[in-house]
Amino acid sequence: MTMAASKIVVASLPLLVVAACAGPATTSAQVNYAETKTYVIDLPVGDAPFDTLAVSWVHRMDQPYVFIDHYGSYTETGTLIPVLLREMTAQGLEPSGPPFCLFYDDPAAFPAAELRSRACVPIRAPRSPLSPLNYEVLASRAVAYAFVSGPYPEVPRAYPKIIEFMAGMNWVVDGPIREIYIVQPSTANGPRELVCHVEIPAGPKSAPNTSEIGGI
Repeated sequence: MTMAASKIVVASLPLLVVAACAGPATTSAQVNYAETKTYVIDLPVGDAPFDTLAVSWVHRMDQPYVFIDHYGSYTETGTLIPVLLREMTAQGLEPSGPPFCLFYDDPAAFPAAELRSRACVPIRAPRSPLSPLNYEVLASRAVAYAFVSGPYPEVPRAYPKIIEFMAGMNWVVDGPIREIYIVQPSTANGPRELVCHVEIPAGPKSAPNTSEIGGI
């Protein structure tokens, strides 16, 4: 299945998202985010079970963001996004793009209770939010990336193909995996319309590589 190049309007942010994604193949498209940010989908969107997946790499720019830390199962991380958005509204903070989650540890190597992740929303400029929000800048660096559609909890099924691409570039995972949830579940006519942008930070193969994906 393919979808012709189009514009998908991602409107207001109140949503309930869980970590992950998977779905149909899509040609290049643009997503207008709240009329303030155009989200460019520049690769075909992958469909589960991800036997094939279009993967590329880019040098990501610095991204200011606010977040809430989470320790525990990754299936719980996305449920913090509505909390994060309510706190942003209360503190007068405006999102500059769709929400995302960062995943720091390999679930195969750590007990679920010890897994570290963050529910995040990008903003335009440095701020000093009040608790429970925190502020940081996601650093500029090389990342391998892909677009996948389908239920967000299925996104990690696409990771192996991205990591396979990285291996071909003589790269290893060198930081937290980022899942950007471009389409709200509440606006989609089914899970196949959900689109997630996956970014995996890349480092040279000679770099130290432990069972951790990255560190906070």
